[in-house]
Amino acid sequence: MKDPNAAATRLRAEGQPIGDVYLGRAEIAMRVAELGSEIDAVYDGRLPVLVAPLKSSAVFLADLSRALDIDHELDVIELAPYGSGRSGGGVRLLKDLDRPIDGRDVLLVEDVVDTGLTLGFLTRSFAERRPASLAAVTLLDRPYRRLVDDIPLRHIGFTVPDELFAGYGLGLDERWRALPDLHVVVADELPAAIDAA
Repeated sequence: MKDPNAAATRLRAEGQPIGDVYLGRAEIAMRVAELGSEIDAVYDGRLPVLVAPLKSSAVFLADLSRALDIDHELDVIELAPYGSGRSGGGVRLLKDLDRPIDGRDVLLVEDVVDTGLTLGFLTRSFAERRPASLAAVTLLDRPYRRLVDDIPLRHIGFTVPDELFAGYGLGLDERWRALPDLHVVVADELPAAIDAA
C-alpha cells in the first residue's frame, strides 16, 4: 500500500510547503458518500441543480455528483475576490450560470466555508432569481471564522481547524490542487515557496 504522506515527503524535499495528510482520500470518499445519502433523502423525487464555484470546488462537485442516486443537474460559476488575503474583501461574479434557476431546487457546493462572505454573496444573488429552494453543502467548515450568519449551510463534510489546506481540488496560487489527499500547508514556508515559483 502506498504511503499517504509520500507526496508530501517528495514535495517537502523539493522545498514545497506541503505538510502531512490531514484527511486521506479514503476518509474523504467515505464522508462524501454519506453526504450523498443525506442529499438523496432531502431531494428524493425532485431534480436539484448542484452549483459549484470554480476551481477549488470542482473535485468535490464531481465526487458528490457520483455519490448521488437521485437525478440532478450540474452547473458552475466563477468568482473573483475584490480584496486580498484569506478573508478577502468581497467577491464578484466572473461566470454566471448557464441556465435559469427560477422554480428550481438549488444546492450550492462549496469547498470551504469560513467567513461566509462568498456563500452570503451567492445566497443573495441566487435568491433574487426565485429558486424553489436554496441550500448549501461544504466539504470543509470553519464556523469560528464566520462573519455572515444568515447562510443556508445544511450539509457539512468536516469541521476543520484554522489551517491552510492543499489537495483534493484546493490549491494556493493554482498549485497542489491535484494531490488526492488533503494536506496541511506549512504556512511559515509559504512565502518562500510562492516567490520561488
